[in-house]
Amino acid sequence: MATIQQLVGRWRLANTKGFDEYMKELGVGLTLRKMGSVAKPDCIITCDGKNLTIKSESSLKTTQFSCNLGEKFQETTADGRKTQTVCNFIDGVLVQHQEWDGKESTITRKLQDGKLVVECVINNVSCVRIYEKVE
Repeated sequence: MATIQQLVGRWRLANTKGFDEYMKELGVGLTLRKMGSVAKPDCIITCDGKNLTIKSESSLKTTQFSCNLGEKFQETTADGRKTQTVCNFIDGVLVQHQEWDGKESTITRKLQDGKLVVECVINNVSCVRIYEKVE
């Protein structure tokens, strides 16, 4: 089972499946979905004890949030949603749960075959994004 420290580092998007459908289910407009589908972001994860920071960096946009594991916080997502979010590290998986306007989404990050596998789920729509370690 992975430790949170094994998720730390810079990861580059290598493969994605179902991202447009996921963004559509979130309510993201067509223009922003088209931009999101061509972006190849790096995901930079740092963790100092309970303090977690996740940064998504691309030529189109950079977003970042920091939180304490297990504590709810307000997140402004890349598409501008204001969510109540909580992150936990459970059984080798980093789980990020977002709630806003009566909706909810869960994003999980885990190591699989040396790659960072990110699964995003809202309602019955999911997407998988696979990142490879850069540093």
